[in-house]
Amino acid sequence: MEIQVGNKTLEVTLLSKEGNQVKIDIDGKVYDVDVAMLENGTCSLIYDGNSYNAELIRDTGEKHYRVNLNYSTYQIDMLDSQAKYMKMRRGNSNDAAQSDIITAPMPCKIVKLYVQAGDQLHEGDTVLTMEAMKMQSNYKVTADCTVKEILVHEGDSVRVEQPLIKLEV
Repeated sequence: MEIQVGNKTLEVTLLSKEGNQVKIDIDGKVYDVDVAMLENGTCSLIYDGNSYNAELIRDTGEKHYRVNLNYSTYQIDMLDSQAKYMKMRRGNSNDAAQSDIITAPMPCKIVKLYVQAGDQLHEGDTVLTMEAMKMQSNYKVTADCTVKEILVHEGDSVRVEQPLIKLEV
């Protein structure tokens, strides 16, 4: 599952859970954590011999949280395929760094490609139009980059997370 913490997107995978012992992978790094849920949304964490208390507050919607930890507040959003699609559809240019591979946010059809290999792109340029759930949406890059390779053709049906275009950022 992907989660967004502020402007940073992290890939999080639960590897195992036995009682309070949890093993998770966050962007390729494995963490062994003792987790205990307490009352009122408080969570006790023990990691690497250090104890932390975090307050989890559900924000609007079931996939949005505020986490209070060590006198700081973090906005946490869980990104499923639909959330990623809607984020892409809004054309957020405030995202963290542009990825070097554009992937399909959900199963869709490639309607139109606006770029070719070698094209120089600028922040906000539209690279393709896709159709999903009977809606067409434009994918825009969030930083200046160059098109390295186009991996799909107009009319192709693609699966979720399928690479579509490789970029040099």
